[in-house]
Amino acid sequence: MRPVAIFRFSPTEGPAGFADWLTARGLPWKLVPLDAGEAVPTDVAGWSGIGMMGGPMSVNDDLPWVAPLCRLLRTAVARGVPVIGHCLGGQLLAKAMGASVRPAVTPELGWIDVTTNDAGARRAWFGDRDTFTTFEWHDETFALPPGAKRVLTNSYNVEQGFLLDDRHLGLQCHLEMTAELLKSWLASSAGELPAVSMPERQSAAEVRRDLPQRLARLHAVAGDVYARWTQGLAP
Repeated sequence: MRPVAIFRFSPTEGPAGFADWLTARGLPWKLVPLDAGEAVPTDVAGWSGIGMMGGPMSVNDDLPWVAPLCRLLRTAVARGVPVIGHCLGGQLLAKAMGASVRPAVTPELGWIDVTTNDAGARRAWFGDRDTFTTFEWHDETFALPPGAKRVLTNSYNVEQGFLLDDRHLGLQCHLEMTAELLKSWLASSAGELPAVSMPERQSAAEVRRDLPQRLARLHAVAGDVYARWTQGLAP
C-alpha cells in the first residue's frame, strides 16, 4: 500500500497518536514537514490518504504553502483519496473546499464535549457515541463547505466536524493527543492558558487533571474514527 502523507505545519504539532495508530496496524505513512521547508507535493498519486495536523498559524495567513496545499486537497477529494484534518488541518480542508475560516465565536482550550448530530456518522465514525470529550485549542473555526455534512457540534461553536462524501473528515478538535504532545504544548504555549479555569478555556491544572483517564477515553474515540477513515484508503 502507498503511504499516508501526514502534513506537519509546526514542529510542536507532530502526528503523535495519529501516526502511532497507523504504525500499530502496519499502515505506512510519511511525514511531510512543511515547517521545515519541504515542498507541497504536486499530485496525490503517491499517497493512499492525506492527514493534516494542527498549527498555531491561520489558514488566512500569507504563507507560501497554503494555496498549493489547497489545490492538492481539492485533487484528493476529486479522486477519492481520503483526507483527514485535525484543527488547523480541518480548517485547511474547509478552506480548500470553498468555506470560510474566521475567528471563533468562543475560543476553546481544554477538554470539551462535542455532540454527534448525524445518526449515520454516529454509528459509522464515532462508535455510536452521542457525546464525547475531546481536546480543543483554537481561536478560529471553519464554516461548513458546500456539499459537506455536519457531524460534530457543541454549544460554543456549531461547526466541530464535517464529512465530505463519507470519506473526507474535517475536525476542529485534536484526536491525536498524547501525554508527550500535551506536555510540549503546555511548555511552549502556557501563556495562552487562563489562570482561573472556565469550561471553555481551562487552566493548565485543569488540562492536566485526570490526564491518563482522559487520554484513554480520547484514544478510544480516535481509534473508531481512524479505523473508519482508513477503510477508504487508496490501495
